[in-house]
Amino acid sequence: MTEIQAARGDELRCKGWRQEAILRMLENNLENAEVPEELIVYGGTGKAARDWDCYHAIVRELKRLEDDETLLVQSGKPVGVFKTHENSPRVLIANANLVPRWSTWEDFYELEDLGLTMYGQMTAGSWCYIGTQGIIQGTYETFAALARKHFDGTLEGRFVLSGGLGGMGGAQPLAITMNGGAALVVECDEKRIDRRIEAGFCQKKTDDLDEALDIATDAADAGEAVSVALLGNCADVHPELVERDVVPDVVTDQTSAHDALHGYVPAGFYGGNLEEAMALRENDPEGYIRRARESMAAHCRAMLALQDAGSIVFDYGNNLRGQARDAGVDHAFDYPGFVLAYIRPMFCEGRGPFRWLALTGNEEDILKTDRLVMDMFPDNETLVNWTKLAEEHLPWEGLPARVCWLGYGERDTFALAINEMVRTGDIGPIAITRDHLDAGSVASPNRETEGMRDGSDAIADWPLLNALLNCAAGADSISVHNGGGVGVGLSTHAGMVVVCDGSRETDERIRRVFTTDPGSGVVRHADAGYERAIAFARQHGIRVPMEQP
Repeated sequence: MTEIQAARGDELRCKGWRQEAILRMLENNLENAEVPEELIVYGGTGKAARDWDCYHAIVRELKRLEDDETLLVQSGKPVGVFKTHENSPRVLIANANLVPRWSTWEDFYELEDLGLTMYGQMTAGSWCYIGTQGIIQGTYETFAALARKHFDGTLEGRFVLSGGLGGMGGAQPLAITMNGGAALVVECDEKRIDRRIEAGFCQKKTDDLDEALDIATDAADAGEAVSVALLGNCADVHPELVERDVVPDVVTDQTSAHDALHGYVPAGFYGGNLEEAMALRENDPEGYIRRARESMAAHCRAMLALQDAGSIVFDYGNNLRGQARDAGVDHAFDYPGFVLAYIRPMFCEGRGPFRWLALTGNEEDILKTDRLVMDMFPDNETLVNWTKLAEEHLPWEGLPARVCWLGYGERDTFALAINEMVRTGDIGPIAITRDHLDAGSVASPNRETEGMRDGSDAIADWPLLNALLNCAAGADSISVHNGGGVGVGLSTHAGMVVVCDGSRETDERIRRVFTTDPGSGVVRHADAGYERAIAFARQHGIRVPMEQP
């Protein structure tokens, strides 16, 4: 299979930049993919297209798509093109959405085997993945919030333990060291470790637990920001740490625990015998799932024991707790998820992971927008510090891109300024998107909507309304997915893209979409009774009917 790379430069293959941008984002997903030959972008089985025939058909249709037509993509397969309007989305995507009664992994696998669906994760199937850089800023924000809450604003002198160096977890070592901490991250696949080290996201590796502990604890004792990857299996390593009375300052996890078959690797398998696990997965999937869930239970029990010993423990949204509870760990949810613990106050202000890509591949375009965002929001210390650190530490992956957390009233202002730079020729066209993990775009009771004040954790109307509203507002691409990073049946979430082509018409789309998108997050949290969101809505003139006199 030919290696896929995103096109660069100013030459269009499509009939406009809106279509060309979406095509380049699809290509960029595969340029950054973990298993590109299988169209798997990240997260175990998160795919960009259902199969290669579907991929080539999507590319063909994007090239043919008129400025007033909309392409429908059903779980990675292009299924129709319809005449709509110039301000309508060019692409609408739905991935793995099953009727609730059938929204289980078992039913999903049956339908997948029939070639009827695919798992789109979050940004994989919506073609918004930008490599590890896409998640690292949110990971940085989370560890920064943790540091502010527990350690006077820095992880300096702190030892942080985690697991998983895949598409999401690969951001952890650098995010921890950017906050001043010492990181030890356990990963069973040496290829993933090498990839993170080569990309600059991790500094050292070893297959010896004693050496890994010496590196991490010595760095913490010296107040040095150092990261080390340990080739091993969390279900083996973490219980061993409990036995040794090793108590890290912070413990979390980003293994692909949402998927017991294709994501998590059972205890005992890592490094040289990883192929044996893959053979077990192929030859005895039921046995593999059983062993994976038993291992997740051991992994979770160790994290609970470390919490009892004094570690600050939090779940980073991979459904490890849910899998462990199903495997018999009754108190799996005794440590909190990261949104509940650190992020929700930002969601109340419509703040979340806003990202943008330089479609021509010109790195200078991103550096110029870096200057712009720091000049526009100089009082946002976290944003300014992040941007400087990103320029210093982050490698470019695929199309140059950047991500930062912006809220209601900031996204539209910044996006309009970007579009003006495109209009004047200062930079090339830019695609603006975000993670599906955002203030109003996800319902995920084990992650983003865990512990909602009014008990509305499982209400999935909100991401559906977010997608519908962004469609009405004129986003260029909109997607609705099932499962995300926690698994089939456990979340509903929506994504969006707006292409800055420099036109005045795009100014209008920007004004609408970057008000509706974060605004839906504010009203979602206001409706749930969060005083911070209610006050924010009133302050910014967001009409919340049941809060009006």
